[in-house]
Amino acid sequence: MRSPQSPWQLKPQQSSQDWLVELLKTRLPQCDGHFGAQILGQRGIQDADAALAFLDSTHYQPTPPSAFGVEMEQAVERLIQARDRQETVFIWGDFDADGITATSVLWEGLGQFFTQDQTLHFFIPNRLKESHGLSMSAIEAIATQSAQLIVTCDTGSSDAAEIAYAQQLGIDIIITDHHTLPTERPSVTAFLNSRTFAKGHPLVHLSGVAVAYKLVEALYEKLPHIPQAPLEDLLDLVAIGLIADLVQLTGDCRYLAQKGLLRLKQQLGKPTRPGVAKLLELCNRTGDRPSDISFGLGPRINALSRIHGDAREGVELLTTRDPVRAAVLAESAEVTNLCRKEVQQRVTQEAQIYLERLDLESTSVIVLSDPQWPVGVLGLVASQLAHTYGRPAILLSTAGSTPDLPTLRGSARSVRGIDLYTLLQQQAHLLDRFGGHPFAAGLSLPQENLPLFTASINQCFRQTIGQWTPPPLDIDLEVTLADIVRDGGVSLFRELQQLEPYGMGNPAPQLLIRHCWLERRRGSAFQGTDNRKVRYKKTRFMVRDDSTSTPFPGVWWGHDPEALPEGCCDVVVELEYGQLYKQPEYHLRLTAVRPAEDNLSTEQRSREPWLLDWRQQTAEQPSAKPILRLDQCPNDWQELDLWAQQANAQQEKLALAYPVSALPEATLKWRQLAGLAKYLARTQNCVSLAAVQERLGVGGRSLSFGLEALKSVGFKLNLKAETISLEGQPDSLTEDEATAATQAIQRFLNVLAEEHFQHEYFQRAPVAQLQQTLEQRLMG
Repeated sequence: MRSPQSPWQLKPQQSSQDWLVELLKTRLPQCDGHFGAQILGQRGIQDADAALAFLDSTHYQPTPPSAFGVEMEQAVERLIQARDRQETVFIWGDFDADGITATSVLWEGLGQFFTQDQTLHFFIPNRLKESHGLSMSAIEAIATQSAQLIVTCDTGSSDAAEIAYAQQLGIDIIITDHHTLPTERPSVTAFLNSRTFAKGHPLVHLSGVAVAYKLVEALYEKLPHIPQAPLEDLLDLVAIGLIADLVQLTGDCRYLAQKGLLRLKQQLGKPTRPGVAKLLELCNRTGDRPSDISFGLGPRINALSRIHGDAREGVELLTTRDPVRAAVLAESAEVTNLCRKEVQQRVTQEAQIYLERLDLESTSVIVLSDPQWPVGVLGLVASQLAHTYGRPAILLSTAGSTPDLPTLRGSARSVRGIDLYTLLQQQAHLLDRFGGHPFAAGLSLPQENLPLFTASINQCFRQTIGQWTPPPLDIDLEVTLADIVRDGGVSLFRELQQLEPYGMGNPAPQLLIRHCWLERRRGSAFQGTDNRKVRYKKTRFMVRDDSTSTPFPGVWWGHDPEALPEGCCDVVVELEYGQLYKQPEYHLRLTAVRPAEDNLSTEQRSREPWLLDWRQQTAEQPSAKPILRLDQCPNDWQELDLWAQQANAQQEKLALAYPVSALPEATLKWRQLAGLAKYLARTQNCVSLAAVQERLGVGGRSLSFGLEALKSVGFKLNLKAETISLEGQPDSLTEDEATAATQAIQRFLNVLAEEHFQHEYFQRAPVAQLQQTLEQRLMG
C-alpha cells in the first residue's frame, strides 16, 4: 500500500535583514549569517531584543512561579504545613520520560525539605498493568502507609472520582500537570496546570516536569535557608523531560531547555548524575543538543517502562549518585532499548499488514487492534503511522486484560491540524477512560465497543473536519550542496545550531536540495538482544549535485536502500552531527525524497499550475490559454475529479471561480426543503431533481437523504425521469413514526453537515494543495 505524499511547501523567503545577519556574525564570526537570519525572520523575530532573548537565555526574563497565583500559594503553604508536622508525603508520577523526570525533580527538590524514604516517597503506575492517572487501588495502598498528602506530577487533572476517594481516606492532593483541563476545577488543595494560562502566556506550554520545577522553585523562594543543593541542579532533568515530551519550545519552555542543556553538557566532565553521564556515553552523545535527548536519552528512559512496565528504575537512574549502581542501571536501559526497537519494529510490520486491508480513501482515523501487541510500544508505532499516513492513528491491544472481561488499552497520536483529544472526548460514552492532549492520548475501552468506536470517531472526523489532506511539509531554505560542504559542514551547522533548541514551535530547519544524486547506498542492521539481525535500521549514502565535486554523507532512518529513487532526485534534509560510521561526523538526515522533475514522465514533469484560484475574484481573469471555469463549489472529490478530467481532455486549465461565502446551518436547509415540499404538494407541480438541487444548493447524496426524510414525515414522492412531484401533507405521527422521522431527518442533517465541511474545505484549501491531491487521485 502506498502512503500519501504530503505536498512540499517552501516557506516565503524573507527580505534580507542586515542587522540580524550582523547579530549572528557577531556571535559567531565564521558564519555566513544569512541562513540563520532567514529562518529567524520566518519565525517572527522582528527586533534585536527578541532576537537576543531567543538566541541567549541570559537575555530572557523568566516568569516567576508566583504567576500561578493563589494556587501556588496554597501548594507551598500545604507543603510547609506537612514539613512542620512531619507528615508522610507521596509523589505520584507517570511512566513516560516527562513523568519520570518530573518525579525525579520532585524527589530531589522536595527531598531538600523532607527526608527521602521516611517522610517522602514516590509511586509510578506500571505501564503494562495500569493506566495513566490516579487509581483507587493504589490510593488505598498509599493510605495504609499513613500518607496525608499526595503531590502529582504530569497527571491527575481529570481524575475527579479518585481525588474524592483520596479525600475520604484523609489524604490531601496537590496536582501539578499539563494535560487537558477538566470542565471544572478538581476539588484539591492546589491545582497547578499550565493549561490554565491564556494562549500566548510564557508558561502555557510547560510540560509536567516544568510545572513540577516551578513548584520546587516556589518552595525554594519561601524557605531559602533550608535547601543545601542549588535549584539549578534540577535543570538538566527539566530539559530532558521538556524535549522528550515534544512540548512547544517557546517562552519559559525554551528558556528552561536552554539552561538545562548547558547543565546536561557538564555531565561528561565531572558528572553529578553518573547515570545520565553513562547513558550519554552509551549512545555516543555529548548532551548539548536537543537531538541528544530526542534520539538518545529520551528513548532509553522510556524503554524501561515500555518493556518492563515498572518506571521506578528510571527515577533511580536519573537521581543516584552511586557510579557503580548508575552504570548497572544505564547498561540495563541500553539493552532494554534494543529490545524495545525489536518489539516496535515487529508491531510496525504487523500494523502494516492490517493497513493493507484498509481503504485509506475512506478512512480518516486509523484504528488497529491486536491481542498480542505489547501495550508499551503502541504509542511509538501510532506516531510512526500518523506521520507516514498524515492522519490520526490509534493502536489497541487486550494484552494484560482478563479473558472474561477483555479490555482494549492503547495509545493515539495525531498530526498538525487535528485535535485528537476533542475527537476522543466525543467518544467518551464508548470509553472506560482516556486522557492526554491534542497530539497524544492514552485510552481504554471494552473490546465489544471497538466496531462502534471505529465508525463513530471516523464519522465525527468527517463531520468536524471534512475531507482531510495531509499537511504540507514546510521547507525553510533551498540550498545547494556547496552551501553545506563548505568547511566540511561545520560552518552551516554551527550557524543553525545558534537557533537551538529545536522542537515544537521551533522545528529543526528543513533544507531543500534540488537535482542531486544519492550514491554508495548501504543498508545497515543492528544486533538484537538474542544475536538476531534486524534488517535495515538505517540506510547510509553519499549526496552529490552539480554545485560541487565534493560528496557529503547522509542517513535515512527506518528505510532500506531500495526505497530511494534512482537517478536525479530532490531531497529535504536536516543537518546533523553524530556517529554515522565509526566516528562522529557532520551529515545529512533525510526527511523526504522524490524524483527530480527531470527524472519524471512527461505527465509528471508538467508542473506548471493548471488549477487556477479565482475564488476571491469578482471578474474573469485574462489568460492566453483556454480556461474551463468552475462556478459552483463542488460537493465532493468525485465531482471535482470530473471537472479536472474534462479540463485535461480539453487541454485547458481549470479555474476555481466559485464564491467564498459562509454556509447556512443544516437545519435551515431542512426547513427550506420541507417548505418546497409543501409548495409542490399544494400546487401539484413537477420539477426536475437538478432544479431542486440548485434551489437548495446541495449535492445529489444529500438530496437523496432529504427525500427519504420527506417520506418519513408523510409526503408521497413520485419520481419519473429525473423529475419529482409530491402528494400529501405531514400529518400527526405515531410515536414510532415520529421516532423514525426524527432519525431520518438527523441522517439528512449529518450528511449535509459532511457536505458543508467539504464545501468549506474546497473554499479555503490552498490551490497548490488541491492540484497535488487531484493529480494523485487521477494517477490512481
